Amino acid sequence: MRFELDFPVIQDQYQTTPKDTGRFRKTFPSLCFYKKVLGVVQRAASLAKKGNYHDSDWCRSSYDTLKALESIGTHARVDNLQNLISLKEPCIIIGNHMSTLETFLLPYLICPHKKLTFVIKEALISYPVFKHVMISRNPVVVGRSNPKQDFLTVLNEGVKRIEEGYSVVVFPQTTRMLEFDRSLFNSMGVKLARKAGVPVVPLALKTDCWGNGTFVKDLGRIDPNKNIHFEFGKPMSIEGNGKNQQERVIAHIENCLTRWNNNNRDQRTNRPFN
Repeated sequence: MRFELDFPVIQDQYQTTPKDTGRFRKTFPSLCFYKKVLGVVQRAASLAKKGNYHDSDWCRSSYDTLKALESIGTHARVDNLQNLISLKEPCIIIGNHMSTLETFLLPYLICPHKKLTFVIKEALISYPVFKHVMISRNPVVVGRSNPKQDFLTVLNEGVKRIEEGYSVVVFPQTTRMLEFDRSLFNSMGVKLARKAGVPVVPLALKTDCWGNGTFVKDLGRIDPNKNIHFEFGKPMSIEGNGKNQQERVIAHIENCLTRWNNNNRDQRTNRPFN
């Protein structure tokens, strides 16, 4: 572990322990969740503005977000994190992008073990309050208006982060998608890994319990009947042009999503995990 924490750290697998959430939280899950998580963000931003928001604080914020989700009845499962932890060097973590939730929860999973940052859209460093948190994390920022320039930014800035010891999370889809479409999953992450000379770790995730909002996209309805899944694939070195590794990343995501969807066809009765 990179630093000492006063709460449990996931070493490989994790599964929410079911408990009674109470009638009010069951009736108003989104209200109860956002009351907690907005407080988490406010405290994080206050520290970040002062230059006092460190990796351990980021991990605590992420952990508190998971606990806030579990407090309203949401269940989470993490599998095969050891595939990431076992690597001695930095890596590129390539995953599908489904909701705001993964940006909030991945620091708790990864940050105790590896120095971490994300490739993020420029809008995230302009949001009131939250921008201070994201800027403090030294992200690779892309504008999403010029794909060619974004690609060069990811390659150049991504390699710099790797050289500084960061592992980098890349979501190659152009936007969040509830349904995975391989044709929209570009090879930016694989190309960054190839240029930096580091391995790739595939990441499949299902985070649709955090919906998109009507007026503010990041503040959508929380549905605790939908399970949260994260599953890390085996690390891969990039060979040749990386096409084989790109296909294996996509296959990992597709296989996991198919399995989860088959196990949870009735989202209203998807407890316990299968």
